Amino acid sequence: MNFKTLIFGILLSPLSLLAQDKNGFVPLFNGKDLDNWKLSLRNKDSVEAKKVFAVSDGMVHVYKDFADSLWMKKEKGNRHGLMYTKKEYSRFIFKFQYKWGTKIYNNFDQFQYDAGCYYHVFDDKIWPDGIEYQVRYNHLTQKNHTGDFWASNTLFQWSEDDKHQFLMPNKNGKLIEKRQGEHRGADVPFHALDGEWNTCEVIVMGNKYAIHKLNGKLVNYATDLSVEKGIIGLQCETAEIFYRNIEIKEFDKFIPAEKFLKKLK
Repeated sequence: MNFKTLIFGILLSPLSLLAQDKNGFVPLFNGKDLDNWKLSLRNKDSVEAKKVFAVSDGMVHVYKDFADSLWMKKEKGNRHGLMYTKKEYSRFIFKFQYKWGTKIYNNFDQFQYDAGCYYHVFDDKIWPDGIEYQVRYNHLTQKNHTGDFWASNTLFQWSEDDKHQFLMPNKNGKLIEKRQGEHRGADVPFHALDGEWNTCEVIVMGNKYAIHKLNGKLVNYATDLSVEKGIIGLQCETAEIFYRNIEIKEFDKFIPAEKFLKKLK
């Protein structure tokens, strides 16, 4: 085999097909299957997990072939789950798009339209230990929670306004004691139940900071994370949801938050 033949073979290898785009992003979902993802449900049924996370028309269609309003009185949490990356990540930008469907499931009466993106996951149980970029819409109050932090066995530094929503410290946000649970994001434009796509972005630099964006706007920001790396997961919980354009850009060195935040002013 000569040198030219060797190079040609490398260029046609499967790994080369997951090429970076001009901005350095690599697709994590090929629009055809979820072979490079680990699918997990609380009931540990691997066959059913493939049905819950169905692939259709280039999208991940959660609960696609399940009848409306299932499991709302019994077995409320058995079909809660996540589709996880098989690789751990530490410094990265993770992007995805989502939109809500019309069908509801499980404990919808408690949490309305609820899903999410977990990152820095270090225990992939249901629900996992890590940090969550919340994906949620409360149709009763018309309040969007997408971009909220949810801290399960993780802690970080965070600041809030008088309404207990995120506000940067340099804009008079009050630093609060590190705690678990919900950390509400700022209000930014979003799509609720209109069938339009929302674009979500998580920018993370190890344990230094995490930035949450929604539709190009800053929603949330935290520093001094108690966890440095982990796998990433997209959630199924209370309602039909669609995911697409799932991609990631990794960094081999630390980049200050200011580089990203100044673009959001």
